[in-house]
Amino acid sequence: MSRKRLTFGYSTLSERVEKIKFPDLNNEDEIIVVVQNPNQKKFDIINDEIRVFELTSIGVAKSRNEVMRRTDGEFLLFGDDDIEFISEGIEEALQFFSENPDCAIVLAQASDEFGELRKKYPRRMVKLKLTNSAKAATYEMIIRPKAFMSRGIYFDEGFGAGVKNYLGDEYILIADALRAGLKGYFLPLTIARHPRESSGSRFGTPEDLRARSAVFSRVFASAAPLVRLAFLIKSRRWYGIRNSLRFILGR
Repeated sequence: MSRKRLTFGYSTLSERVEKIKFPDLNNEDEIIVVVQNPNQKKFDIINDEIRVFELTSIGVAKSRNEVMRRTDGEFLLFGDDDIEFISEGIEEALQFFSENPDCAIVLAQASDEFGELRKKYPRRMVKLKLTNSAKAATYEMIIRPKAFMSRGIYFDEGFGAGVKNYLGDEYILIADALRAGLKGYFLPLTIARHPRESSGSRFGTPEDLRARSAVFSRVFASAAPLVRLAFLIKSRRWYGIRNSLRFILGR
C-alpha cells in the first residue's frame, strides 16, 4: 500500500523554485519538487518535509515522469511554480475517487487570479473521451499513479514545455490512458488557481500550428488529417489557405 494519500508533485526550473506557493501539509500527504537544472545553479528549499530531486535535463514531461516514479501517494497532483491549489475542490475529488475505485483520472477546473474560470468547462460530470480531453491542463488533473505506471503510461517526453513540440503532453497522457482501458471523468470542481495567459501566447503562429499538428499525429496516427480538419471547423479558426492546409496535412 502507498505510504501517503496524496502527492503534490511540482516541476520547475532552478531559478523559479522560490516562486512556488506550497500547500499546507498534513501527515497523509507529501510534496515532491523536481527541479530542471542543466546548468547546476544553486537553489534552496527551506523545508525538510519536501522531497527534492534534481535533473540535468530540460523538458517538463521528463520532470513530471520523475514525479510519477518518485511518488509515494495513492493519488497525484501535478503543479508548476505559478500554481496555487484549492483544498476544498481537491478533497471533493478525492472523495469521488474513493467512491469510484475504477476511476484512474479526474480532470477538474482551474480559476485565474481574479476568481474566474480559465476556460469554458462542462457544467456536470462527463466521462473522458478522446474527443473531450484535448484542452486539459496538467494542473487540472489528479491521477492514480500506480494505475498508469502498471500499464507503462507516462508523459511523452517529445511534447510539453521545454521541447520543440511545446504543448499537448497532457492530452497525449490522457489519450494513452484511455486507450489502455483506464477510466476517467471530468468533475466541475475547482482545484487550482493559475494566472491568465500572457499576451505573448504563441497560439496561431506557424510554430504553434506545427506543434498542434504533431499532437494530433501522435494521438490519431493516419486519421490525424481528418481530426485536424474537424478541429479547424469546430474552433471556427482559419489561418489562411496555405497555413491551414499545412496544418491539416501535418507539414
